[in-house]
Amino acid sequence: MKLTIPRFDQARVLVIGDIMLDRYWHGATSRISPEAPVPVVKVGQVEDRPGGAGNVALNIASLGAPAWVIGATGEDEAADALQSRLEAAGIFCDFVRVTGVPTITKLRVISQHQQLIRLDHEEEFVGLNPDIIEAKAAALLDDIGAVVLSDYSKGTLQGCQQLIKLARARNIPVLVDPKGTSFEQYRGATLITPNLKEFETVVGHCRTEQELISKGQQLLRDLELEALLITRSEHGMTLIRENQSEVHLPARAREVFDVTGAGDTVISVLAAALASGCEMPQAAGLANMAAGIVVGKLGTASISMPELRREVNRELGAERGAVTLEQLQTAVEDARAHGEKIVFTNGCFDILHAGHVGYLEQARQQGDRLILALNGDASITRLKGEGRPINPIERRMTVMAALESVDWVVSFDEDTPENLIRAIQPDILVKGGDYSLDEVVGAPIVKEYGGKVKVLAFLENCSTTAIVNKIRTDKEQQPA
Repeated sequence: MKLTIPRFDQARVLVIGDIMLDRYWHGATSRISPEAPVPVVKVGQVEDRPGGAGNVALNIASLGAPAWVIGATGEDEAADALQSRLEAAGIFCDFVRVTGVPTITKLRVISQHQQLIRLDHEEEFVGLNPDIIEAKAAALLDDIGAVVLSDYSKGTLQGCQQLIKLARARNIPVLVDPKGTSFEQYRGATLITPNLKEFETVVGHCRTEQELISKGQQLLRDLELEALLITRSEHGMTLIRENQSEVHLPARAREVFDVTGAGDTVISVLAAALASGCEMPQAAGLANMAAGIVVGKLGTASISMPELRREVNRELGAERGAVTLEQLQTAVEDARAHGEKIVFTNGCFDILHAGHVGYLEQARQQGDRLILALNGDASITRLKGEGRPINPIERRMTVMAALESVDWVVSFDEDTPENLIRAIQPDILVKGGDYSLDEVVGAPIVKEYGGKVKVLAFLENCSTTAIVNKIRTDKEQQPA
């Protein structure tokens, strides 16, 4: 799947759910307590981070998307700290402050980048009137592109069904990070994102991949969902949609340091991407990539736009460039599985010039991926005569692979690329110059399986042969 960064600044996401404060005490450990066999931590730094629904909103804002958050807190210092940090990130906060109940706070003691203990201060908001949350949501929905329900079973989402119906009546997608032994309360949502343990708690143990897909499809039908994204730790993620092939996204983390908040990152990127106009598989791919980044951080962390952009660019580099035929076939198969159209062109491309660059940019615009097949050295000698090529195949492949318009560069040793075309079966075959469609090498092959053939124009008065001849002429005219 070819991932691109959408216009997150055009997304408008409302997060509703259980808000909590993640508080960290950092300090050095140099001795064991004489009172008990536990380390003594000298606290040197206190750090507060929004958690739960607050972390979801923070992740969304970090991508550059406008974010709103609604949830219940206590009437205390922890709620003030939460609101201050969220508003500093540009997030609109609308808290329901409940007297007599503390803001949910999770205190973690950290020493030498290791979590030693976590202390939870919390009570469920069991007496919260769900109509209050619904009224606050209704006042915001007219300008919202996606709604996230961040459920930690703390009481904020007692009116979950009313919120789903409220948003879906306006055709706003609703994404849910679920909890509990039943997902019935999420009926009618657009998508839910359980991890594998949560999923199997509801549907039963899945012994095989096919059983997981089958039970996922059944859950979609039972709950009238559009999609289900199961996060599977080291096995990546699986996106299931009714009457469509599942999409499996492999785990991307290069080093897992802390999984705290990874689920928040997944649903944040999903929501922002969908609100930006992305299709579901593209949004899931970006979410999977973001999760791979955030698990390499300590504690509840958010994913920033520059981090995600760098990772996407790295991924583009990894799946582009000079390849063998076998590598190309694998890459093309993956691209087709995600609905991408393959464009194919070929030539010598001995000395790169403006005509080549303009032509390849035109070719790339005909589809989603461009394959450039280069004649091998012996092939060029047979076609152009002794003294050609000027640049050997290795150099030509390196240069052409560096062009932004070219996805893959492959070489062939025959006089024509017909065998390569048969092996790849591109959707569109393009050629530059004054050819008729029937004169393009490989055109009958492509037309036979239903592909398209197009002839594009080279830049006038610009060719490798003309450049070579001019260099030779100029050299001959130089005085001895």
